[in-house]
Amino acid sequence: MSLCILAAGKTVTLSVAAFTLSWTHSVERTRWEEDWKVAPAGLQVTEARIKGSGAGMEPPEGAVLRDGWWAYAPKVGPQRRLVLAASGATSAGWTLCTVQGCRELGKAAGGAIVLESCEPDGASQTR
Repeated sequence: MSLCILAAGKTVTLSVAAFTLSWTHSVERTRWEEDWKVAPAGLQVTEARIKGSGAGMEPPEGAVLRDGWWAYAPKVGPQRRLVLAASGATSAGWTLCTVQGCRELGKAAGGAIVLESCEPDGASQTR
């Protein structure tokens, strides 16, 4: 399996089994991170972390404070795709990190960015 990133009419295919998606909340300026696995059924979040709390960002029940981060395992099934807004309203976009390194997505305002599991040749697995 691979991860496909669809943005601005182009598709980038990354041959990875997992990735971390992070961002800064646009109002509270609090950092969030999520760890995801890439699978044929879709994208599965395995852990989420919040660096603090704020309005509408309270850690869920069962979250554990670890090194200044509230960590928890979200209770949701595989997601067919993730749609990331590119509002340009924050000081940075989304950061997507894999074993191959990190890349910033959606720093400037623009169309949505879609992440989905796909075949190594870029063919969607979940459509």
